[in-house]
Amino acid sequence: MRLVTFRSGASTRIGVATDAGVVDLSEAEPSLPRDLIGLLAAGAPALEAARGAAGRRGPRLPLAGLALCAPVPRPPKFLAIGLNYADHIAESRPAGYQQADAPIFFNKQSTCTIGDHAPIHVPRASYRVDYEGELAFVIGRACRHVPRDRAREVVAGFTIVNDVSVRDWQRRTPTMTMGKSFDTHGPMGPWLVTPDEVGDPHALAIRTWVNDELRQDSNTKHLIYDCWAQIEHLTTAFTLEVGDVISTGTPAGVGGAMNPPKWLRAGDTVRIEIERIGTLENPVIDEPSDTARI
Repeated sequence: MRLVTFRSGASTRIGVATDAGVVDLSEAEPSLPRDLIGLLAAGAPALEAARGAAGRRGPRLPLAGLALCAPVPRPPKFLAIGLNYADHIAESRPAGYQQADAPIFFNKQSTCTIGDHAPIHVPRASYRVDYEGELAFVIGRACRHVPRDRAREVVAGFTIVNDVSVRDWQRRTPTMTMGKSFDTHGPMGPWLVTPDEVGDPHALAIRTWVNDELRQDSNTKHLIYDCWAQIEHLTTAFTLEVGDVISTGTPAGVGGAMNPPKWLRAGDTVRIEIERIGTLENPVIDEPSDTARI
């Protein structure tokens, strides 16, 4: 099942994307929660009701032209792991990065999140803007001290994240949070795909294009710390909550590692494709002049 969050007029709704279009769950199953976190928190009965609504005959919204938001527009936590593919570690060594003895996680602020086809801003503060195509998973129930062999039980589904990075800001501090959290620098989507449709998340082709140039071409089988190891590690310290998003790292091919670097510029389009999940595509523009809020 492919769960979507979309805009309809002034409201935000959730639905199920099918080959025939999107089933608006607020119309097909009005008793269900109206946001994705609420739907996931309601558990298996709510998800089965959504699946049933998608299987019935009824009106569908055309996917083309529908304004898709990030599946989880404001995740409680938006975490990402760094240096989780050996080839990306190798290309990052000139910048001073080395493989660590433990997973390296950082926060992306939830306000950076945008959906499919929403524009990525090149901020006024820096032009060194880079892409990172990544598999991400969303937590489906609150959990703590999860052993690796049970980690799959707490995952609601999988999506695509572009861990957009402002490299000079990223490298100023070891936490990396500032350089990873500029507004619009967390594209996510186009939907959340439930585990039954994804199968093994550690056997998925992942590719990133900038315009028509293939920049990243790898497979999630090359993750150093797989999804289950990441859940085990994080829940050693703190509770993961419904709707938390964990992005699993990027393979080699980032623009900042090229010689000379190929930073994202206004007019570019970044397209990330992950097998059995879909395609996330976002244009790049200069930060508009009206982004100040005082």
